[in-house]
Amino acid sequence: MLELLLCSLLTIFPDYLYRRYRQGKRLGKEITFYSVWFELRWGITACLMLTVALITVIFYFHPSTTTATLFYRTVPIIPETMGRVSEVHVGSISAPVKKGDVIFKLDSAKQEAALETARRKIAEVDAALLAAQADILKAEGQIQEAKGAYQQASDELDTKRELQKRSPGMVPQRDIEKLEVLLTGRQGALDSATASKQSTMSRVSALLPAERASAEAAMAEAQVDLDKTYVRAGVDGRVEQFGLRVGDIVNPMIRSAGILIPDGAGRQTLSAGFGQIEAQVMKVGMVAEASCISKPWTIIPMVVTGVQDYIAAGQFRGGEQLVEAQQVQVPGTILAFLEPIYKGGLDGVTPGSSCIVNAYTSNHDLIAAKETGVFKGFVLHAVDAVGFVHAMLLRVQALLLPIKTLVLSGH
Repeated sequence: MLELLLCSLLTIFPDYLYRRYRQGKRLGKEITFYSVWFELRWGITACLMLTVALITVIFYFHPSTTTATLFYRTVPIIPETMGRVSEVHVGSISAPVKKGDVIFKLDSAKQEAALETARRKIAEVDAALLAAQADILKAEGQIQEAKGAYQQASDELDTKRELQKRSPGMVPQRDIEKLEVLLTGRQGALDSATASKQSTMSRVSALLPAERASAEAAMAEAQVDLDKTYVRAGVDGRVEQFGLRVGDIVNPMIRSAGILIPDGAGRQTLSAGFGQIEAQVMKVGMVAEASCISKPWTIIPMVVTGVQDYIAAGQFRGGEQLVEAQQVQVPGTILAFLEPIYKGGLDGVTPGSSCIVNAYTSNHDLIAAKETGVFKGFVLHAVDAVGFVHAMLLRVQALLLPIKTLVLSGH
């Protein structure tokens, strides 16, 4: 409507002035309701053509969309294991939490029993280590005893052999053979005591430390399983829709306990979907304006910080069926990300709110370039200038938005 009024000032109104003051035709006399279509045919035709051209230029070079939303990411409150709730530390459906705060706790009797078993295993290994150290002392005593017996048998055998050498027949050969057998037995006893000591030392230096390390790993695993029964907040935020109560069964694959919304979620970036025809126009750095329904009568200056290179409607997942193009019923949009130019520009806008967004093309650098001709510069100036009309339309929409929502929407 505004475009039509502006174009009529340049077409119909001059045509009427010509008919009135040049041809002397008066409104209501020569120019009536029935003859106006003939008398002002040139102005009306030019007005319609100019209006269509103006609307095309405005909506192409200064795109607008009503599908803009402050999206925000939520964190589901889900435990890592299934269990029954034994404690709830959030007393209401909605409550603020800090990072590390316990939200609820699952029944941990099984995990506590496993942790206690691991602790007992460590104590058992420590006791076995003390016993092995005592066995080392015992083995050293046996070695000393075996060495003494071996030395005694060896000395006695040497004495008998020396007597036999000096006085043959003085010592019976049978006694010498017995002493040799005894010496061999004492050597075996010494070797056995030495081997027993080495085995015990191997247990103390290698086997028992390995068993203790395994027990400590089992205790750490049991502690991790016990810690999993405490569900904590991963970030600062607010718990919403939390209706969990003591005795409820929580399954990480089926049922979540609630939703955690991080602080600052949905207060930084506005996501807007523009028509696919604007793919060649939407650029990073474009100035934009937004008006959100949760903060009426306010225009928020913004800037385009990113433009997604892909249209979501064209994505597909690999499967057992071929892709059919007719399955895409609704054309996708060009997703653009906008941030406020001034700090705190989105303050007061509720995350998830729907907004109206206008983006404006700026050809200032192209106009200032030396290679740009006069006619081209004039056209680019005109393209930039008509953005003023779209800005006026946005302000009219922002002004009428509460009335349209509260009065004309059927309430």
